[in-house]
Amino acid sequence: MVSFISFVIVIGICVIVHEYGHYITARLLGVQVHEFAFGMGPVVKQIQRQSKGEALDKNNPEPRMLWSWRLFPVGGFCRLAGMGEESDDETVAPGMGFNEQRGWKRFFILLDGSLSNIVLALILTAAFLYGHGVLNMNDTKIGTLMEGFPAQQAGFQEGDRIVEVNGKPVSEWREMSSSLREEARKGDVTFTVERDSRAIEIETSIPFSKEHGYPMLGITPALTRYTALEAVQNAAGYIWNMTVLMLRGIWDWITQKQEVDVTGPIGIASMSGRAMREGTWSFVTFLALISLNLGLLNLFPFPALDGGRIVFVLLEMIFRRRLPEKVENWIHTTGFVLLISLMLFVTWQDVYKLFFAE
Repeated sequence: MVSFISFVIVIGICVIVHEYGHYITARLLGVQVHEFAFGMGPVVKQIQRQSKGEALDKNNPEPRMLWSWRLFPVGGFCRLAGMGEESDDETVAPGMGFNEQRGWKRFFILLDGSLSNIVLALILTAAFLYGHGVLNMNDTKIGTLMEGFPAQQAGFQEGDRIVEVNGKPVSEWREMSSSLREEARKGDVTFTVERDSRAIEIETSIPFSKEHGYPMLGITPALTRYTALEAVQNAAGYIWNMTVLMLRGIWDWITQKQEVDVTGPIGIASMSGRAMREGTWSFVTFLALISLNLGLLNLFPFPALDGGRIVFVLLEMIFRRRLPEKVENWIHTTGFVLLISLMLFVTWQDVYKLFFAE
C-alpha cells in the first residue's frame, strides 16, 4: 500500500507539473485549451471556466475551459484546441488552435512541459541542499558512527577529523577510505584524529564485512548544509551531473556497451515506496530524480514524445514547409504504439523480477 500511495504521489506531481507547463505556455501565447485534467479515466467532477476575450461567435461568445477531476488519480493531461481531439460539442476559436500557430509558439508550448519538470527537479534539489545537506566527501570529518562497527568501540566521536592513517596524511574522504581498507588488510590500523584542536591517536582492527565486501570501520561523512542562495547555485550543478549520468546510461543501454537496469511502473512504485519509508528527504530526492527523468525522456526526438513533435516543428521552421497533418499524425501514432509496446515489455520484466526471479 505504501508503494502504491507513493507511486501515485510521484507520478501525479511529475505529470501534473509537466502538463501545467504546456498549459500555462499555451495560455500565455493565446492558444485555446479545452481541458486540464487531474487523473485519468471517467470524469468525477468538472468545472467549466469561460476565457475572457476569446470570442467564438454570437451564440457561444467565449470558448469554454474545463477543469476535470477523474476517477484514477494517476497523472493527468492538458488537451489543447486544434490538435484533433475535439469532442462533438467543442469548437476551436478562429486563430487559437495549436496547429494554427507559428512554429516558434508551438516549439515553446511543446518544450515547456519538460522544462517544468527540470525546474521542479532544480527546486527540490535546492530544498534538499538547504534543508538536509549532502555528505561532504571533500573532507575527512566524521558525521555519524554506525551501530555495531569498530569505530564505535574504538572511541571515535562525531565531529572527529581523520588526518592520518598509519602515518599517511589524508585530506578527503575517498582517499581516507581507500587508505584504511588497504591498511586494514595488514593488521591493526592507527589513526591520527583531530578533536577540539587536539591531535589524538586511535588504534583498532577493522574486520572484513561480508555484507559490504570490504573492511568496514563504521563511519559516515559529515553533512554540509548550504544557505538558500548557495543551495540554488549548487542545485544547478547537481542537476547537470545527474543529467549527464542519465544520458550516458541511456546511450549505454541503446548501444549495449554495458548492462543497464531499465524499470517500468512497477519498478518505480517499488522504489518510491522504499524512498518514502526511508524518510521525507529520501522521498524528495527520489521525486526530483523522477521529475528530471520525465523531463529529459520527453525531449528525446522520438515520434509521439514532445521531442519528436519538436523535431517536426524545427524542420518546418528551417525548410518553410510543413508535413501533411495526416502523415505527421500517422508517424506519431506509430511511435505511440511502439512506446506502449516497450512499456509493456519493461513492465513484464518488472513482474518477472518481482515474482519469478530468484
